[in-house]
Amino acid sequence: MPKIKIERIDERKRKELRIPDQPRNQSGWSVWECPPSQFDWHYSEVEKAYIYEGRVKVKTAQEEVEIQKGDFVTFPKDLSCTWHVLEKIRKVYTFE
Repeated sequence: MPKIKIERIDERKRKELRIPDQPRNQSGWSVWECPPSQFDWHYSEVEKAYIYEGRVKVKTAQEEVEIQKGDFVTFPKDLSCTWHVLEKIRKVYTFE
């Protein structure tokens, strides 16, 4: 099964992907935020997300990753995982 991909992208790449400068619904991107909590999640589609604030650990059967402010994350289709939100998270996301 494909793994979660975490990247640090520069301003040029953010503009190319049309990621908003601030978290807002724009150009196919939607805003999501969550206070500290823990929950199970399943991705039925590929999700791409840019993290504006917060910190979360995501655990799958194969790995555990930490995601934080400034990360650009790709969650593969059919991924089942547990989110442990350590600090309030705010992101924009889009599905492919």
